Amino acid sequence: MKSSPRRTLTALISATAVCAVLGATAAAAQPAAQPAAVQSAAQRLPKVVTAWAAAWNGAEPQALGALFTTDSTYTDQGLGITFHGRQEIAGWKARTDSLIDDVHVTVKAAHHDGDHITVEAVYSGHLKGAPKPFAVPMATLLDLGEHHRIASDQDYYSLNSVLAQSGLPADWTPPTH
Repeated sequence: MKSSPRRTLTALISATAVCAVLGATAAAAQPAAQPAAVQSAAQRLPKVVTAWAAAWNGAEPQALGALFTTDSTYTDQGLGITFHGRQEIAGWKARTDSLIDDVHVTVKAAHHDGDHITVEAVYSGHLKGAPKPFAVPMATLLDLGEHHRIASDQDYYSLNSVLAQSGLPADWTPPTH
């Protein structure tokens, strides 16, 4: 398969961001005071990134689903699962909220190139029944489709770090409902 130079550059930038974020230590995931330059950069985030983070941080699963195209995909690379379409994506948000208290995505930076956005963030919360909360680095690759809706979302984070910070064994699985 032949790739355009622009797509190749975007893939390289995205891969670099993923490696940088996932290579960070758990301590780097902890919130810290940000210089004014970083705060002003956060104010210039693409609107879809701001809406995506607000939907994850909100209590309405349909708000997340509404950001996606009708034939979109959402892949949670930490768990290795993919969801298709707005309803399944909204359902995943609802399931996440049922398993994790105080789910929060804190966007640190976003890099926009055409219809491709790379997001650097901290994913945090408290798994129900776990002794401690977690806050881990996360990288997200968003591809936009029609009407600037999300056509593809790939979230990358370390499940092992989530479980370790939560005080749970590496083989822990969530309860079934």
